[in-house]
Formats: sequence, structure tokens, C-alpha cells
Amino acid sequence: MPGSVETLHVETPRVKTLLAAMTLEEKIGQLTMASGETVGGRLGVTPSVAEAIAAGHVGSLLNLWGPLSVREVQRLALERSRLKIPLFFSFDVLHGHRTVFPIPLGEAAAFSPDLWERTARAAAREAARDGISLTYAPMLDLARDPRWGRMAEGPGEDPWVGSRFAEAKVRGFQGDDLATAGGVAATAKHIGAYGAVTAGRDYASIDISERSLRELHLPAFKAAVDAGVAAVMAAFPDIAGVPATGNARLLRDILRGEWGFDGIVVSDYGAVAELVAHGVAADIAEAAALALKAGVDIDMTSKAYPLGLPVALARGLVSMGEIDAAVSRVLRFKERLGLFEDPYRGLADGAGTVAPVEPPLDRDLAREAARRAIVLLANDGVLPLAREAGRIALIGPFAAAASEMLGPWTGAGHAAESITIADGLSAALPEAAISVVAGVSIDGPDGAGIAKAVETARSADVVLLCLGEAADMSGEAASRARVDLPGCQRELAEAVLALGKPVVAVLFSGRPLILPWLVARAAAVVAAWFPGHEAGHAVADVLTGAFNPVGRLPLSWPYDVGQIPIFYAERPTGRPVDAANRYTSKYLDVPTTPQFPFGHGLSYTRFTLGEPRPTSPVMRRGDQIFVEVEVTNEGQVAGEETLFLFIHDVVASIARPVLELKDVAKISLLPGASGTVRLALTGEALTFPGLDLAPAFEAGDIVLFVGVSADRAHLRRTTIRLIDP
Repeated sequence: MPGSVETLHVETPRVKTLLAAMTLEEKIGQLTMASGETVGGRLGVTPSVAEAIAAGHVGSLLNLWGPLSVREVQRLALERSRLKIPLFFSFDVLHGHRTVFPIPLGEAAAFSPDLWERTARAAAREAARDGISLTYAPMLDLARDPRWGRMAEGPGEDPWVGSRFAEAKVRGFQGDDLATAGGVAATAKHIGAYGAVTAGRDYASIDISERSLRELHLPAFKAAVDAGVAAVMAAFPDIAGVPATGNARLLRDILRGEWGFDGIVVSDYGAVAELVAHGVAADIAEAAALALKAGVDIDMTSKAYPLGLPVALARGLVSMGEIDAAVSRVLRFKERLGLFEDPYRGLADGAGTVAPVEPPLDRDLAREAARRAIVLLANDGVLPLAREAGRIALIGPFAAAASEMLGPWTGAGHAAESITIADGLSAALPEAAISVVAGVSIDGPDGAGIAKAVETARSADVVLLCLGEAADMSGEAASRARVDLPGCQRELAEAVLALGKPVVAVLFSGRPLILPWLVARAAAVVAAWFPGHEAGHAVADVLTGAFNPVGRLPLSWPYDVGQIPIFYAERPTGRPVDAANRYTSKYLDVPTTPQFPFGHGLSYTRFTLGEPRPTSPVMRRGDQIFVEVEVTNEGQVAGEETLFLFIHDVVASIARPVLELKDVAKISLLPGASGTVRLALTGEALTFPGLDLAPAFEAGDIVLFVGVSADRAHLRRTTIRLIDP
């Protein structure tokens, strides 16, 4: 049948020969991924995994890297297995490998595909030197609920941004040819609307419409496929009762059938066996059959395929053709990696016993990425700090916390190589008297150190409060019901704020922290996210004005947890907010607007925008026009402005969001200078899933909005008309 797992593969001569020679156990071995372990004080494999590799019953490894370890384990497959099929090695290189860059949510705030591509390329080079051939990145799950910890791993709330992020990361990781040195295969994860889990609780069920799935959650994955991504990972949860790991509609019909994806699909960690716990499979054989028939090629560590597929085959739950199709895709993936020609992928042939000397960290790129990720949320003029800053009190549990700067999923990075905020600020302001006091731990109950912190702040000219959540409070299995400061940090902040000193709050987190009380009272608030190895230098660059901040929020920053989920692209309601009318869509106790809108971010200079000018007043489906806007830097320092092009389809067969992002552009200007920004708009970008979910292009008026955020009150607007082809 069209789109089935049996008819999508095409065997190469090598694959055809190998399939003909393989036993059932060897075929299933290619679909089985085992994990590396710390054995004898270094990374390796356990004796049982080594035996399985030698028998041809394992086709790939997770969590094993380093030239010595990779060569040693690869030799097991090449020298001891019957067919000598090489392994591939995979790892979560999510925001850097040896060099740790800002978390993806922070990097998304740069709104720079060029930067996204360059950090992925740098991470790929480092990972490839360590023998890794597949990374589980980019994470593309659209996230609008900051209670969900994995928001830290992705590009935020917008499908257009997610699509551009996907394209850039795939290009960066993979390069032009996966068989050449310095590239790794990318994995688009986790297909299946993972960011929409119930109540922001990791692994929980998802229940959304097909329209939401196609409009919001799938575009970034489609962009990754179009960019040539080598692998896709299925999400853990179910969508309306069908787990993504066994979802044939998602993985077979849409991913492979509609989009033509011919790479490999990998389960998440242990997810195939978890189909039993989901309640859709009675035993491991049924679980294995469901996943395989849905299109999952590789069972990551659950052992469901080696234990369950032989039984499923005997019961008639799967066919040998379905097994062969999956094996064929795995073998062709190994061909694409060049493993049959160079199984060590540029590493030595295995004769060496000494690990090569690691090159230095890519600190210049890490610093650039980190400072471009930082968002200046609020500033009453206290920033930038004067070069003759005088006495600075650097207070809070993140002031000198090297390990916390890296955030979750730190790859092979070492915390000891992180630049702390204290170190970075001291280097930037050598004449300043900087006193460093933690005051409290990140989440502990002991507030005894607050008194010392207050005394230190009392004698300072300015106070820098370094607050936030621990690195392990973001990422996987890190959902938080209360998205605020843990432990005694609020008590510390309140005590310092009570002194009446100028206070700059620098926040470290993998999500927006809901702190309206702090925003109201601090002189400035900075979202630093988890900046990576160059955290201290990057934060100091921004605080001192050595770098004029350019970061913009890739999500809506809530005012209250009761607003969640919150996002700018709402659909219009028949009863829009009206302060004078009780019976409109609003809360009685908090605003409907966020603390900070999508795209928000301040600069140390001031820009003004002219009126948007479309290059044509009409568009057809195949057209492209530009929207031009004059921008002037009216401030005293050079700066970079980011402009967003939103649209609103006024009347359509399906109510369209009040704002939809269609392009982003930047301009750098010297003081007093002006320039023209051109934002692109294609007719294809104005299509949407119609009543039947097929792409629709409908004639009518389109309002174009241009501005520096999704704050509708400050957007400039004009109108064009769509006409039938």
C-alpha cells in the first residue's frame, strides 16, 4: 500500500547482499541500540553488550564517545562479528559537545540562522573527533507551557522560528555530505507534539486537534525533512490515545508517505517497551510489532525488538518484509555515513592506545552565541554599568556557580572550564571593588547567609542579583508547577531590594521565570538563560555595554502561572477583551497580556521605525513581495534592531490567528544612521490548512504588521490583497 513501511525502501547492491546473508537475529541486531557504560573507570560496554556486538546482535551504541572507546568497541563488530557490519555511535549533542553553547531556547533568542548553523557545525566537528556519528538534535518541539522542563531544549513557541531553527541546525550538523570528516547526522526530535503534554508534565498524554498538529507542531519537522535530516525520533507520549512510538498515521503516513522521508526513525530511550505501560500492547511482542509497523527502525535500549520481534514474527504480527525494510534503512544510513569505507570515520585504525590531545574550546564562538542570546528585559537606565562602577555587590547562588552555567544536556563539556559571572565581571571591570556573596543556595531552606548578603549590598553602589533555577530543574523530567525562584532566593532578593539600592537581576533558567514582583522593583532585569562555557564573559559584555544586547524573546513571558499556556498567536474571539465589559475573554484577577511579549528585548540605544511599504499591493499564490521599513538609530551608541513581520488574514474559511510570524530581519546602525529593512513574504507562506486540512489560499485582505515584538499596540500596519491565481 502507498506509504507502507515495506514499499518505501530501495536496496543498494551492498544492502541487498547483506540482507540475503543475514540471519533473523542479525537483522534484528541492526535495529537494536545498546548503551555505553562506565566500565573500569572509563567509557566502554559491559561484557554482555560486548558479546551481543560480537554476535551481530547490536547495530548501534548510545552514550559512548571518545576515540579510544569508540575504536575499541568498533573493533568488536569489525573483527568478531560474522558479517563485520560497522556500528554507529550516537549521543545527545544538543547545544555543544566539548564546547557548551547556550541552551537552544537561549540561542533561539538570537534570531540568527547563521549563528544557529555555526554552533551546530562547531559541535559536529567536536563530536566527530570523539567518534560520534549521530546526534539527537535538534529538538524541535513547539512549547507554550513553561512548566514543561524540556522547553529549554527547543526554539520556543513559534512554528516559523522552529522551522528556520530546524533548517539551520540540520545544515550545521550534517554539512554537505555525511561521509566527509567533521559532520554528524542530525535527528529531528521528538515528532508528535511533545510540547503539548497535559499540564506541562513530562511524558504525560497529549490531546490536540489534527489542525493544531499540522499548523503548529509538525512544520518544524517538515522543514527538517526538507533540509535532508538523516533521522527522526518519535516522542514518548500518546496523541489522543495513540503513543507516537506506535503511531502509524504519524510516522508512516505523514512522515514517510506525505513528506517522503527515507531516513531512519529512532525510538526514544526505552520507549518501545513502554507501549505495554501505555496500554496499547499486551506484551513485548505486541509492543515490538506496533513500533515496527508504525515505522520505528531502531529500538533504543528497551530490548523490545530482540525479545519481541521473533515472537511477533512467529505470531504473524509482523512480516519479514517489514523487518527487511527497517534493516535496509539502517544499512543505507550506515552507507550514507561512509562507515563501510571508513568504519572509524577518520579516527585512527585502532592501533593507537593514546587518546589524541583535545583542541581548545571554541571560546570565541561560545562567547558570541552567549551574549547574543542574552535578553535585556527591563532597564531604568542603570545599565550599562559605568566603567568606573565603584563598589559592586555580586550576590546570589549563581554568582560563582560554574557548573550551573552549562544547563541541561551538557554533552562532554566540563564544568570546571566554565567562566563564572564573578570571573567575567572581574575581568571586564578590573578597577571595580567586587564583593561576591552567595547568600543562599539555589533550592535549600537555609537563609542564614541572607544577613551577610544584605550587609555587603548595603555598602555597594550597585547590586547584581544572580538568581534562577538549577540546571537540572530544566530539561527532561524537570517539570515545575511553580515557575518561580526555588529555595530562599525570593527572601534574599526581597531583603536586598528593601535597601533601596540600584539592583540588576540576572536570571539563569531554562524557561521564563514568573517574577512580577521582581520586575516591578529591580532597576534592570536580564534573562541570561544557561549561557554555556563563556557565561561570565558574555554576561559581563552585556552588563558593561561592551556588547549592546540584541537578544529577543522566542516566547511569551507569563505574568502569572494562571495564564499558561500563553502565546501571541491566539485566534480571535467573538468577545475580545474589553475593560468596560465583564462578559469578555479576560481574567478577573490578572491581565491577559504577558509580562513580556514574544520578540521583546531592549537595547542601549533607541530605534524608530517608519511606515511599512509593500512592494506590491496584491499577491497571488506563486508571488513573492517585500515589505520595506525605514529604521533610524536615534540613540548615542551603535546597535542592532530586530524586526518582525506578522500577518493577519482578516476573513477566512478558518479563523486565523490575530498574528502569524512570516519573517524576521535585522539591521545594524551607527548612532544617527538610517537604513531600510526588507522583509520577505511569499504567497505560499499565506496558505493554511483549510476545512479539509489541505493547503488553502483564499482571496481577501491581509493585514501586514511590522514591529519589534508581538505587542500589537506598537505594531505598524498596512494592507495587501490576495487574489485568485
